[in-house]
Amino acid sequence: VFFTKGVGVHKEKLASFEMALRVAGLAHCNLVLVSSIYPPGCKTIPKEEGLKLLQPGEIVFAVYDRESNNEPNRLIAASVGLAIPADSSMHGYLSEHHSFGETDEKAGEYAEDLAASMLATTVGIAPVTEVLWARLLNLDHLDRCSSSLPHGRKKKVKRQK
Repeated sequence: VFFTKGVGVHKEKLASFEMALRVAGLAHCNLVLVSSIYPPGCKTIPKEEGLKLLQPGEIVFAVYDRESNNEPNRLIAASVGLAIPADSSMHGYLSEHHSFGETDEKAGEYAEDLAASMLATTVGIAPVTEVLWARLLNLDHLDRCSSSLPHGRKKKVKRQK
């Protein structure tokens, strides 16, 4: 898995999405949207390495989010968050979030927290607020990834002992 991001500007939504895919390096691929499961044992690789593996016209399974608008200066954001369990034999979660009036940082935090919340329920922890994460999960396993579509974030979550 790798993360990338792109922004496109055009009067037509489809064309602006195409422009964003060009910036992200994926315009030559056929994207198939999939749900939010990060496979057990999966590895995150650098964008440059991942793009080298893709051929023109290839079908690429992807988790992505997008947002668009036609209002000048309207703040929009789209983000994908990733939560990886400390036990690599378990699956993790990817979550998508898009919004108006929210910075990419705030949207990224939301997507990250949503993914971590989904993962927490699979390891027997009820969803909690960000303030409680550090205490409950000993978040020395917290990682952040700064590149996704358009703002990548990930958390590693370990089972409470």
